[in-house]
Amino acid sequence: MTSCPEDDPVPEVAPLPAGLQRIVDFFVSLPESEKVDNLILYADSARKCEPRAGETFALEDIRKDEECADTVGIFLKVDPANQHSAFRVTLGPEVQTLTKAMTSILCKGLEGLTPTEVLEVPSTFVPQIVGTHLVRIRSQTTYYVLSRMKSACKVYLDRRRAAG
Repeated sequence: MTSCPEDDPVPEVAPLPAGLQRIVDFFVSLPESEKVDNLILYADSARKCEPRAGETFALEDIRKDEECADTVGIFLKVDPANQHSAFRVTLGPEVQTLTKAMTSILCKGLEGLTPTEVLEVPSTFVPQIVGTHLVRIRSQTTYYVLSRMKSACKVYLDRRRAAG
């Protein structure tokens, strides 16, 4: 006896962290035209995500990748007492508006999570924020910053495990 695809259980997607869920809920409530306007507002605030004088980081990853128009620096701060993290990001001048917007959204939405929790964040929320049209035409851009942040968390956790 064969089963129908609709009989198969739907895989559960991990819930989004509260801060990120609030941002997603906000974007879901907007018509498409207002989504673009608000993405531009988030992009304009990307400079607030840059490292601040005197901050130290558990991991710094600055590089130019094929998927992005310019250099992006991911800086991971982790509180040794509770493992809560924060991201700071530098963006080169050629970085696209959508990458800047996702940077602001992710820095705000992921703040306070542990590196392990960041790794568990599903990417399924991205189309809800940027809209399916932008995901189709800018797919690498929309997921780029999240993948770099997750990569930094993975490297951080691997180094911790190796250090014992």
